[in-house]
Amino acid sequence: MAVRVFDSIVIGTGPAGEGAAMKLAKARQRVAVIEAHDQVGGGCTHWGTIPSKALRHSIQMLADYRRNPLFHHTLDQVEVEFPDLLRAADSVIDHQVRTRYRYYQRNRVEVLFGRARLVDTHQVEIVRPDGAAEALRAEAIVIATGSRPYHPPDVDFSHPRVLDSDSILRLKHTPRTMTIYGAGVIGCEYASIMSYLDVKVNLVDTRDRLLSFLDDEITDALSYHLREQGVVIRHDEAYEQVEPTDDGVVLHCRSGKKLKTDVLLWANGRTGNTDGMGLEEIGLTPNKRGQLEVNESYQTVLPHVYAVGDVAGPPALASAGYDQGRFVGAHIADGECDWSLVEEFPTGIYTVPEISSVGRTERELTAQKVPYEVAQAHFKSIARAQITGHTVGMLKLLFHRETKQILGIHCFGEQASEIIHIGQAIMRQPGPANTLQYFAETTFNYPTMAEAYRVAALNGLNRLF
Repeated sequence: MAVRVFDSIVIGTGPAGEGAAMKLAKARQRVAVIEAHDQVGGGCTHWGTIPSKALRHSIQMLADYRRNPLFHHTLDQVEVEFPDLLRAADSVIDHQVRTRYRYYQRNRVEVLFGRARLVDTHQVEIVRPDGAAEALRAEAIVIATGSRPYHPPDVDFSHPRVLDSDSILRLKHTPRTMTIYGAGVIGCEYASIMSYLDVKVNLVDTRDRLLSFLDDEITDALSYHLREQGVVIRHDEAYEQVEPTDDGVVLHCRSGKKLKTDVLLWANGRTGNTDGMGLEEIGLTPNKRGQLEVNESYQTVLPHVYAVGDVAGPPALASAGYDQGRFVGAHIADGECDWSLVEEFPTGIYTVPEISSVGRTERELTAQKVPYEVAQAHFKSIARAQITGHTVGMLKLLFHRETKQILGIHCFGEQASEIIHIGQAIMRQPGPANTLQYFAETTFNYPTMAEAYRVAALNGLNRLF
């Protein structure tokens, strides 16, 4: 078999793989990317971030329509089913695929479709869908194969009523009832989406509170609004058995509870896509979650083999994965990277209302004995929120009492994931530029949601004595 030679090979075309490939191509390397799916984009585009956020946007539009008094006389004419939402998401996915493929073409990156396997530390074999094989060789290899939903061996995912975050996108009807096992980001987002379709949802949480990595006040607000929408939240539960039947699924909990609903959505954990890649044979051993251990430069124990994105473990965010890929591309091309990834990156949870956060929480600051104060702006007092009808929510700034340095920003409400970036930019500034005073003394367009920063800053300064 003839071996084709490249400077670098990237396995996977999700955000992390794309980031690495584009950076390497800009450095004038000859780059090949390998994709196991029949289209570029990875899990982010086809089964994760893009479809779920497109679903969420449609749900928000539906909620706005129902709330607007201009349309109350037509409410009985609108009937939206889950497959309708999926069709709306399909057009976004198709556009994303075409856009991303143009990026590879424009930068002369060769895209190869098939399953990749490392036959030695520098050579990769691709098995195409028709069974044909091809061998590639390169000085550097980037593994960016992403992740998939975790499947416990005792749960029958072949049953049509047992779903995960991938297979739910093939659901052909709107169930009347649903149990979601796992109340992480994916579980909370789907609980929010399905409840707005009038599905009765049980959200089963294996912990004592939702999204415990976030600020307590923000997650308390999320819990309240999910319950207002009819979601039943059950904390500190663990499954004993999943029993699918002809007319539903019974979740047996260790506490003795039995929850029977039309379908079950398993949203508890993800596994790195490292199976069948021959990694163990070349000295790379994934952990029990299929992830590869890496150093601060995203190098595995083989320095020329890198792992980025979900397959490298937390934070497993599309945004962070893309930046990791770019970082690795620079490291490969130049032998080093003269910039570092930010430690405090924003998180976005696309529930209704949505949540976004950057920096430390009150719990963390209290444990670290940092003398902080709280600055708040409730959306119900913001003119733009009153105009749009999105008055549920708040912006919360945590700042140092003496220096007034911004330590954390937490937002709950419509456009939270956009609003957060204003504060994030200020938090990144050195010294006196990063203080609460900046927001108090800056003129914001009126009316805007950004004005919440000024309202919060004045609120916080009034707390000082």
